[in-house]
Amino acid sequence: MWDYEHSIETTAAPEALWRLWADVENWGSWNAEIERVEIDGPFAEGSQILMTPPGDEPIELRIAEVVDGELFVDEARFDELLIRTAHRLDRLDGGRVRVVYKMEITGAGADQVGPEIGPAITADWPDTMASLVELAQR
Repeated sequence: MWDYEHSIETTAAPEALWRLWADVENWGSWNAEIERVEIDGPFAEGSQILMTPPGDEPIELRIAEVVDGELFVDEARFDELLIRTAHRLDRLDGGRVRVVYKMEITGAGADQVGPEIGPAITADWPDTMASLVELAQR
């Protein structure tokens, strides 16, 4: 297994952050690593997301879990690997919110492949999360 977590704290309203997450087709407005994105239904468990990074092939994601206003998890499968990313809002004292992204790569070869692909996938998280927070604060 390979895992990585990054978080950022903000005074943005959790409802504003959640609205941005739930508006899948506009993820590209705050995530520069998305050229195009589509969802095949509501922002709910079981829906499929087709996300295309700039100059790359589309990536199929499945929403594996949703706790409204608090957490969503997406999954991508590549052969025997499962890439699972949790996106969570932790409410803190003083009206602050911690935005947390956590990725886990599991499956056959994850110990070897995870350290190779994981950092490439998560490299943009600090910038992406900063953009998300900035937009939510407007």
